[in-house]
Amino acid sequence: MVQFVDASAQTAPETDKKQKTEFNKLQKRLRREVGRAIADFNMIEEGDRIMVCLSGGKDSYTLLDLLISLQKSAPVKFELVAVNLDQKQPGFPEHILPSYLDTLDIEYYIVNRDTYSVVKEKVPEGRTTCGLCSRLRRGTLYSFAEDIGCTKVALGHHRDDIVETLFLNLFHGARFAAMPPKLLSDDKRNIVIRPLAYCKESDISEFAQAKNYPIIPCNLCGSQENLQRQNIKAMLAQWEKESPGRVQQVFNALQNIAPSQLADTQLFDFENLAIDRSAEKEAYEHAEAQVVEGVGEFAQMPPRLKPANLIDAINIISELESK
Repeated sequence: MVQFVDASAQTAPETDKKQKTEFNKLQKRLRREVGRAIADFNMIEEGDRIMVCLSGGKDSYTLLDLLISLQKSAPVKFELVAVNLDQKQPGFPEHILPSYLDTLDIEYYIVNRDTYSVVKEKVPEGRTTCGLCSRLRRGTLYSFAEDIGCTKVALGHHRDDIVETLFLNLFHGARFAAMPPKLLSDDKRNIVIRPLAYCKESDISEFAQAKNYPIIPCNLCGSQENLQRQNIKAMLAQWEKESPGRVQQVFNALQNIAPSQLADTQLFDFENLAIDRSAEKEAYEHAEAQVVEGVGEFAQMPPRLKPANLIDAINIISELESK
């Protein structure tokens, strides 16, 4: 008698094992990148009280998760405080974040401020709300960080956010600027850190999906189409498809700036460049220059026949040599 065996049932344990192995690799990679960023920029110090801004998106969930994990093995002691700003957007599921945070046994606050009404009042219909919304949100969170005695404000921006911001500033602001992994606020009252600065968005998305976070979409600005950032994101995705690793190369360039090779007179003193031939002359790594006879004849030419540029000079020399 032929017995039919469910092949999927036999392979399920193997599949689960493989998925678990892949997840562990992903988690270790993210932990390593976060730890490296923290070390490179001295983001977290002994006794820090860090306010982790939690929006309900994949990035901030991942940030909080990884910091809690690293806190257990960190060489310095620091506190974590999760803070969410409820901007009173219509339909915002107010119960989701408190329910999630209650499972973590972590100090947290939900700050209520109706920035939604302000944004809708100030921004004309059809215009992007992101700029004003982010400024209002930033000001509220910075102020609250002081109120609860936090020494650092941790945001969930990752590597791709940083590269996208670079091109936004290049294309739309004529500025060579991105998002620094560590920042002193303009009023010098807060230090902002971005521990996910070295992390790829694709890794974060995969991690968040595996962790099954209760994601809260942004209905205020996240659903607006044809935003400048979305265009930049699409451009970078196409680049990455054509040349894998290009986005990382752009990010690496942000850590390898050569002011003398740019054109900002505030960063490099072009005006006072001066020749210094006091040292021994170094040999140039190319063939010796050839001195072409006949160049001296230029001095005897009438002004109207003298070469105006190098190309003219070469043509005249060729004519002289052919005679």
